[in-house]
Amino acid sequence: MEQFFVANMAPIMFGALVVFLLSGFPVAFALAANGLFFGFLGIEVGLLKPELLQALPNRIFGIMANDTLLAIPFFTFMGLILERSGMAEDLLDTIGQLFGPIRGGVAYAVIFVGALLAATTGVVAASVISMGLISLPVMLRYGYDKRLASGVIAASGTLAQIIPPSLVLIVMADQLGRSVGDMYKAAFFPGLLLTLMYAGYVMLMTIVRPATAPALPLEARNLREPNGRSGVISLLLLTVFAIAVSYVFATYLRSIRPNAAADEVGIYSGGVGIAAAFILALMNRKLKLGLLSRMAEKVVFVLIPPLALIFLVLGTIFVGIATPTEGGGMGAFGAMVLALMNRRLSWSLLKQAMDSTTRLSCFVLFILIGSSVFGLVFRGVNGDLWVEHLLTSLPGGSTGFLIVVNLLFFGLAFFLDFFELAFILVPLVGPVADKLGIDLIWFGVLLGVNMQTSFMHPPFGFALFYLRSVASKEVKTSDIYWGAVPFVLIQVIMVALIIAFPSLVSVAERTDMKEQLELKIDRPADQGGEETPQLNFSTGEEKKEGEAKESEAPQLNFSTDSDKK
Repeated sequence: MEQFFVANMAPIMFGALVVFLLSGFPVAFALAANGLFFGFLGIEVGLLKPELLQALPNRIFGIMANDTLLAIPFFTFMGLILERSGMAEDLLDTIGQLFGPIRGGVAYAVIFVGALLAATTGVVAASVISMGLISLPVMLRYGYDKRLASGVIAASGTLAQIIPPSLVLIVMADQLGRSVGDMYKAAFFPGLLLTLMYAGYVMLMTIVRPATAPALPLEARNLREPNGRSGVISLLLLTVFAIAVSYVFATYLRSIRPNAAADEVGIYSGGVGIAAAFILALMNRKLKLGLLSRMAEKVVFVLIPPLALIFLVLGTIFVGIATPTEGGGMGAFGAMVLALMNRRLSWSLLKQAMDSTTRLSCFVLFILIGSSVFGLVFRGVNGDLWVEHLLTSLPGGSTGFLIVVNLLFFGLAFFLDFFELAFILVPLVGPVADKLGIDLIWFGVLLGVNMQTSFMHPPFGFALFYLRSVASKEVKTSDIYWGAVPFVLIQVIMVALIIAFPSLVSVAERTDMKEQLELKIDRPADQGGEETPQLNFSTGEEKKEGEAKESEAPQLNFSTDSDKK
């Protein structure tokens, strides 16, 4: 029995962890307790040495000294401040008025604002709760289907999982040993494509079942000109002006810097175009020029501040001016400035945001410490080799591996959230993917899209719980669950598209994460004209020709010339 236990310690340990997690025991303590229990058991049966556990303090201090993880509290604090700064309310109201005349206009506004909030907050709870409180009553008031309204809000809030600055991408990059900036760049296009797929589903519903998403009635559109016009033409002309300024600046930038990267040119020229539109709108308001409609002016002053924050955070990261941690710090400061501009910044707001940020950061840190304890013992009993053999022996090679891993993550997402999946499973499957020749940046984005479904899985999706907490009683829990199902299917389609078309996830220039080690030997200074001693690295094999070599293994000789005197 003991021999069977020693030979199968790794699968037994993994099975025990599953039992721990399903029992409802807190994940961080389940991981640590499982690791320590099997660690002491392995020492008792002679499989492990007691010295193995001496590595735990260094691993814990290594986690605490990890600069990359500092981005998590920064982006969390930024999202919580923006949630209470009034930005979401202004965005939903303004964009809802812009899209209101078309069928499904409020749903499009929710998706657009959800993507915008995702690019500024990176926090799912903030996005879902904000949009649930603001837009759900409006959608229900004007006859939207309860399932469609609930599904759109829940799904749009989860875009914060994949659109940078996503917290899950920070954790994924840390666990896979890749650059957070590269992970952000690679995830940007899939996030936008997923947003368009959500909007495409709403468009399909408005065509197949027009009554599920009607247009706003005329009396609900309050951003109209005195003559009754919508003012959209003025907004279109302002957009053309901003694009023209961006194009001119991009041409000029390429003329003086021919080797500039495409994303760098796009970020700088986009920033200049947006700034030009904002300056024009500001001059129009202050000088009362009458060049812009109420709609155009409102859209500019509501949309530009979050766009400026996006350029401040993501632009500096993509261009390489700032690291993700530094970008998070700037974003947190920018969020406080926006809250101050909206006259929402107060000591109570800062206290609430810091309390919530501390809780989430401690939650992440404890899970990471627990997973480190588990991972140390699991590797000590050759669990990594067991997982590698299990996954590399699957039929289909890398394709079979990707299908099985994605099914595993999809299934476990019913019960675990993305932090737990990232800290428990990613360190196990990442090395196997690397050995199979799979690009780990691509693999991380693929798993990020997959784990996004963990927030929408009925009946345990956190986004569904957040929406349930703010939805009115007329919206049944079953409506929220059934509304999320089509968007879960869209997520599955997105995962399949990334596997079928790997070029959807690409980074032009990668950051080299390999440590460059240099050996330096300080030699003593010359004294009294003596010859500087030289290190002799001969192996003992370099003897005179014809001399027989000794049978024993060659030995390195580190003696110096001065030792021979």
